[in-house]
Formats: sequence, C-alpha cells, structure tokens
Amino acid sequence: MKDTIPTAKTASRRPEPAARGGRPRRRKLTFDRVTFFLAFLGVPLAIFVIFVLIPFGQAIFWAMTDWRGFSPDYNFVGLDNFTKMFQDDVFLKALRNVALLAVFVPLVTLTLALGVAVAITLGGPGKGPVRGIRGASFYRIVSFFPYVVPAIIVGLIWAQMYDPNAGLLNGVLTGLGLDRFDTFAWLGEKTTAMPAVMFVIIWGLVGFYAVLFIAAIKGVPAELYEAARIDGAGRLRTTVSITLPAIRDSVQTAYIYLGIAALDAFVYVQAMVPNGGPDNSTLTISQRLFNVAFAKQQFGYATAMGVVLAVVTLVFAALVFLVNRLTGGGEGESRRKAPGSGARRAAAEGGAG
Repeated sequence: MKDTIPTAKTASRRPEPAARGGRPRRRKLTFDRVTFFLAFLGVPLAIFVIFVLIPFGQAIFWAMTDWRGFSPDYNFVGLDNFTKMFQDDVFLKALRNVALLAVFVPLVTLTLALGVAVAITLGGPGKGPVRGIRGASFYRIVSFFPYVVPAIIVGLIWAQMYDPNAGLLNGVLTGLGLDRFDTFAWLGEKTTAMPAVMFVIIWGLVGFYAVLFIAAIKGVPAELYEAARIDGAGRLRTTVSITLPAIRDSVQTAYIYLGIAALDAFVYVQAMVPNGGPDNSTLTISQRLFNVAFAKQQFGYATAMGVVLAVVTLVFAALVFLVNRLTGGGEGESRRKAPGSGARRAAAEGGAG
C-alpha cells in the first residue's frame, strides 16, 4: 500500500479547522470584504433609509398634525386625522374604488398579457419545433406600443374618444347601426365610468407585461414543450401545466406591480375624469388626497391619506406573497419541482443502492 504524499492541491481541499464547539471559524474582515460590503450593501441601504424610511417617518408625523402646507405653524392632533378619514364618506368611496381597481385591473391585464405571450411564443404550427405564430415580432411591437405613450397622453386621447358628442367610439357604434350610442356619455354614466377607466388602464399596460412574459417563456426549456407535445398535450394543457408553473415568479412580480399601479391610477383617472366621475364612481385615494391638499389646504389630513394608501399597498403586496406561498410558490418550492430534479434524485438513489 503506497503512502499518499499531500500536495498543495490536495491540501487546499482540506476543511478549515473548526472553532471550539464544532462550528467553523469566522472569516477575518479583510479590506476587500469591508469595501465590498460598504459599496454593495452600505450605499444602497443608506439610500433606502434617506429616501424611503425617513420620508415615511416624516409623513407619519405630519399626518398627526393640522399643518396647512404653506405655513410653519401647526398643532399636534394625534390620530384625529385618521378618525376623521374613516368617517369621511367620500374617502371610503375612493377606498372602495381602488379596491375594485386592484382586483380587476391586474387580473384582466395579466390574463390578456399571458394569452398574447403564449400565442407569440408557442402558438405556431403543431408539428416540428415549438415556435410562435408567424409575424410574432410585428405583434410584439404592436402590443408594446401603448406602453411607450405617456400615461397622461393615453388618458387625454381616450377622454376625447369617449366624448359623447364628437368621440370616435360613439361615431363607430352609431355607424354600425347602434343609434342609442349617438350621444352616450361613457364617462358620465355611473354604470360605465369605472369600466371605461379600467379598459384604458388595461389597454395601456397589457403590452409591457406581454413582453415581460415573452421573455420569461423564452427561458423555459424547449424540451418540456416537446415532451408535452409527444404525450399529446394541447396548447391549453401545456400552458396550464408547464408555462404557468415555470413563470410563476414573473407572474407574482407582475401582479404586485400592477396592483400598486391600480391602487394609485392617478394619471389615467385625472386625465379622463378629474372631478371623480358621477357620484364619485371613479374617484381614487390619490385624487382625493390631491384635492384635499391643494384645494382645501389640509396637508396634514392629506398626508394621513397618503399614509393609509402606503399601508394598503404594503398589505396588498404581503397578501400576494402569502397567497403564492400557500399555493406552493416560492424559490424553495421551485427548486424542488425543477425539471429533471426527480430523475436526478432517482438516479442518485439507484447509484447509491
């Protein structure tokens, strides 16, 4: 039996000596490690504290005052602004409106965006390599175009299209023989104002999330789709069983961003119905905040509304994460269900046996 002579290569593989108690020793803080943490952790953390946490703390303070915005004088009123807010029927109506936006806008937008993305990337012929429909690049550009236009321009354009007297929408419907839409006020009727606003928001955002999902689907291994096609799975089955689980994290992120945009929706709504619509049917919290601050000069009360809107946004994001976790999402679950992990595990067990 030959004696093994340790070399520099084998010596480098030896584990580091353990500290007392069986735990590995801590690495020394070298100059490189300190500068790395300062550059990539300290600077972003400082920026977050200065521009996010401190302003949020200041907002909470001003929300407990009767500050009028244009004077250094103010009185501390405690939670009176919050009590007044939840007794304000107009604010509660705005809260219900943004809740509707947060439910329907992300759901419809992501459904349409996913449909467009699947059609563009996987909607091609049923035989041969998996590919998208013919002219996919053209459809990708067309779907993304509304997102390139600024939101305020989109709102103003659609406000003109919804015009009851000279709007393009009523003109087209009347030309098709629907005379009841001759002077129909889409933004002036309580039953149609909110759906009309939702349509514009969805139209303006669906292209961006379609492109986002296209990029996510491109990252799914083509072998999975080819195997599903061999097993006889149709396009719908493939989308539900392969595409959606594979891009689940992208869908979650998109839902959070869309929910935040819907909870605000100030630009779109202010451009189309700046007065809040009939019976405040389209009024949002940000619109109510803006009017209270600059029209009534009650900045302390308006700041309290902003704090509530921030809390609602955080709760919404937390709920999305919670639902995703309860339904089997998360990075850890994705790793456990990664394609081929079961086969690799079975092979390893067979080799060990």
